[in-house]
This record gives sequence, structure tokens and C-alpha cells, in this order.
Amino acid sequence: MRIKGIELRWLGHAGFLIKNNKVIYIDPYNIKGDLEPADIILITHSHYDHCSFPDIGKIIKEGTKIVITPDCQSKIAKFNVPIKIELIEPGQELDFGEVKVFAVPAYNIDKHFHSKDESWVGYVIKIDDVIIYHAGDSDIIPEMQKLTGYKQPNKEFVILLPVGGRFTMNAEEAAEAAKLIKPNLAIPMHWGEIIGDENDAKEFVELCKEEGIKAEILEKE
Repeated sequence: MRIKGIELRWLGHAGFLIKNNKVIYIDPYNIKGDLEPADIILITHSHYDHCSFPDIGKIIKEGTKIVITPDCQSKIAKFNVPIKIELIEPGQELDFGEVKVFAVPAYNIDKHFHSKDESWVGYVIKIDDVIIYHAGDSDIIPEMQKLTGYKQPNKEFVILLPVGGRFTMNAEEAAEAAKLIKPNLAIPMHWGEIIGDENDAKEFVELCKEEGIKAEILEKE
């Protein structure tokens, strides 16, 4: 998918590739071995299906910047390739020139899998006139209300929401989150690998459309 010249590809589960002049990955997991090397890798938290040492190893090169929450450090420090590690917590922003990355909270409300105390994150990535929100592993949380401000004239605001349930939102809850955030486009993730299937993604898309929200399922690459 191309959005105002920005390439957005779903790599399965919660993994995405975003590309303009920079190659950016988010939470690569079970990815192919022939993908191009990363300029920036964003990791939302330390769970194995988000901070995957073997998958990150497939796409690093000398100088790759890896943005992680502090609990990921012990995994990432094992690479032999010279990389640059950037630690981030909710509320912090990193400036990579034409790419701006802002960390937002991601946590469970009534589950124990992703505690707010862990300070795990989702990301808002700003590139030119495109803004992409990756929710990480999260339920509907009050902080999502603040994201409505990213929908602006002449900008494309795209949100990537987990729909698989159990560990995160299910399809119905994710559609409620989309309704709250009001994006230009909503894309389901966190399905088809460990939890959730295509029916969850389709239900999410249908529920979004009922609310007048454009939603689309990306083909896994």
C-alpha cells in the first residue's frame, strides 16, 4: 500500500515495514529473510513475538537505530553488528530528521498480560504528510482519546490496531478504538499468527465501515 508516497507493508502479526527515504520496521516477527536492511527498528515491548532477536537479526546493518523499551535491552545487546540503541518510554519523542517517532502508552485494562506499570509503548510515526499510529499490544485506553488531534487537513492519519483478542483488543473493541481515534484509515493487525484469524480482521473492517471509518486488510508479505 502507498499513502502519499509512503510505502506501508504488513509483515504478519504486529510487524510492519514503512518506507520512504528511510526503511522502518515495527515489531518484526517470523519475517522473510530477504527483506531490505533497516535504518530504524521500533520495538513496542519485550514479548518474544514483538522483540524477536532472530527476526531483528535478519534486517540490521551497521548503524541501524533500534528503538526499544528498557526491558528489551538484554536481548538487543547481543548483536555483533554495530547498531545504535535508543531507549524510549511513553511520552518521549525521537527526531530522526524527516522521521519523528513519539511513544504512547500501550497496556491492558482488565488483563494481566501487559501492565501499565511496565511502561510499554505504541508508536506515532510522522513522515511528511503521513502519520501512522501502531497501537502495540493494548486495550482501549483513555490515552487514545488524545490521538484524535493527529487527524488534520491535508494529512493522512493511519492506525494499526490489534484485533486478535485475549492478549489485546478483539475486533469489536478495536472498532470502538477506531471510532474514538477517528483516523483516515484503520488497518487490523495481531491476527493470523499466534491469536486471531482472518474472520477477526474482516469483522473489524465491517464494524469500522458501519461507523463510516475506512478500514482495509493488508495482505501479508
